[in-house]
Amino acid sequence: MHDEDWATPNRNARVRTGGSTKGTTVEWGDYGIRLRDHHRRIPAKQLEIAANAIRGRLRGQRYRLYTRVCANIGVYTKGNEVRMGKGKGTFDHWAARIAVSRILFELKGDLHEQVVRDAFRLAGNKLPGLYEFVRKGDPPVMGITKMEAGTTIQEMHRPRIKLPMDSTAQRIPATSPP
Repeated sequence: MHDEDWATPNRNARVRTGGSTKGTTVEWGDYGIRLRDHHRRIPAKQLEIAANAIRGRLRGQRYRLYTRVCANIGVYTKGNEVRMGKGKGTFDHWAARIAVSRILFELKGDLHEQVVRDAFRLAGNKLPGLYEFVRKGDPPVMGITKMEAGTTIQEMHRPRIKLPMDSTAQRIPATSPP
């Protein structure tokens, strides 16, 4: 199979990781928790444990918790030392493919920011990877690069360094001796 194929044999499907700012800003709530290091596949059970950690920390207060990711990928497993063939295996659990810099949870309510930070810290400890706290109005992120004010998506897609052709041609070694 080619590298361009979305699903590859004997491995997990790749998660799209760059070129888009979709899902990187807080939309519905006031605060959010965002995946910071790299893409991963998170089981639905871990997402539920993290949501319960947030609910436990904020028990007795008025708030609304939004879950921005959905565990819609079925994970199937086969036993160890099973011969090749004979089908896909049995269903094991649901999982979600989370791209880098994606918002997982949002929170809305009349809460102190430190209390919300603590609740998201507890949730981040229950999940694999590194997470960061974000507020409504924070700039979107493309890949792992924050798009500051005035930066456009077209500028992010352009090459970072512009070199004149003369200096570039001098740095390339000749294939034949002079």
